[in-house]
Amino acid sequence: MIFDYVTLKVIWWCFVGVLLIGFALTNGFDFGIGMWLPFLGRDDMERRVIINVIGPTWEGNQTWFIAAGGAMFAAWPLVYAAAFSGFYVALMLLLFALFLRPVGFDYRSKLADPRWRSTWDWGLFVGGFVPPLIFGIAFGNLLQGVPFHYDDTMRMEYTGSFPGLFNPFGLLAGVLGVAMLAMHGATYLYQKTEDLIAERARKAAMLAGLVTIAAFAIGGLWVAYGLDAYRIVATPPLDSAFMPTAKTVERGVGAWMDNYGRYPLTMAFPAMGLLGAALAIALCAARKSLPAFLASGVSVAGIVLTAGAAMFPFIMPSSLAPGSSLTAWDAVASHKSLGVMFWVILIMLPIVSLYTAWVYGIMSGKVTAARIRENEHESY
Repeated sequence: MIFDYVTLKVIWWCFVGVLLIGFALTNGFDFGIGMWLPFLGRDDMERRVIINVIGPTWEGNQTWFIAAGGAMFAAWPLVYAAAFSGFYVALMLLLFALFLRPVGFDYRSKLADPRWRSTWDWGLFVGGFVPPLIFGIAFGNLLQGVPFHYDDTMRMEYTGSFPGLFNPFGLLAGVLGVAMLAMHGATYLYQKTEDLIAERARKAAMLAGLVTIAAFAIGGLWVAYGLDAYRIVATPPLDSAFMPTAKTVERGVGAWMDNYGRYPLTMAFPAMGLLGAALAIALCAARKSLPAFLASGVSVAGIVLTAGAAMFPFIMPSSLAPGSSLTAWDAVASHKSLGVMFWVILIMLPIVSLYTAWVYGIMSGKVTAARIRENEHESY
C-alpha cells in the first residue's frame, strides 16, 4: 500500500468532508431556491423563472449526495449501519421529501390549472426545506451524542426516539441548516435573475444571512460553554483494526474545542462561516451578486468544516456508552479496502468536479421570462 492505515483513515475523513461540502454547495442552493419558490415568485411566470434557474442542473447536483452516501457506506460501514438504525424515521422522512423534487419538476408544467401548479410549488418548497432541516438536526444530535451502545456480542442497540431528535440544540442546528442554505440559494437566485425577482432574492439573502450569523454564533457559544462533548482518553494503536469498545472516551463541557486549541489554524473555519455570511450580506447591500454568491459559498463551507474540525476523529459519539462511540480510527473498512477506494475517488472526484464546472459554464447567463418564452419546449 502506498499509505499506511492511519494515513488512509485521515484521508478518508477528508474525502467524506469534501463530498459533504460539495453536496452543501451545489444541492445547497437547489434546496434554498426551492424554499424561496412560493415566496419570491408572485405569479406563474416568475415561479417558472425561479424553477428554470435550477431545473437544468439539479439532477447533476444530486451526484454529490449519492457520492457522499456511497463513500460513507464504503469507508465507514459501522457508521452507515448505526445511522440507519438510529435515524431511520428521519431518513425516511428525508427521502420522501426528496421524492417531491423530481416529481415537482416533471409534473408541475403538465397542467395549466393554477391550483395544480401551486400544489407542486409547495411540494418543491417541502423538498427544499425538509432536507436541510433534517441534516441540521442530525448534526446537532451528533454533537450531543446519539443514544446507542454495543453489547457484549457487538450488537448495536439504539434507545432513542424520533421525537427525541427535536431537542433545543438539535432545533438550533436545524435552523442553522435551513438559514445557511436559504442564504446560499437566494444569492444564487440573485445572480441568475433580473429585475423584481433579483431584488426580492437580494433582500431574502440578507435576511437569511443575518439568521445564519445569529444561529452559528449562538451554537458556537453553546458548544464551547454549555454542551457535554467527547474526547478520547486511551485507544489501541491507531494503525490497527480494533473494535469501537476497545477505546476509552470521557465526556466534558467544551471538549469539542480541543482540536481548535491543538491546531490553531482550524480557527479559520468558524471565521469563514461568520465572515462569509457577513460579507454576503454586505455585497448584497452593495448589489454585487456574483461576489455575494461566492461569499455565501465560503460561509457554507466554513460552517461544515467547523463541525468536522470540532468532532474529529469522532463520527457518531454515543451518549449512552461513550466507549461505544464510532470514530475515524475504529469504524472504518479494512486497510486494503480503503487503499483500493482511494484510487477510485482520486480518479472520479476530479472528473465529477470538472464536469460540474463545465455544465455550469454552458448554463451561464441570466434566466428571464423572455428567454423562457423563446425556448418554451426546453423550459420547465
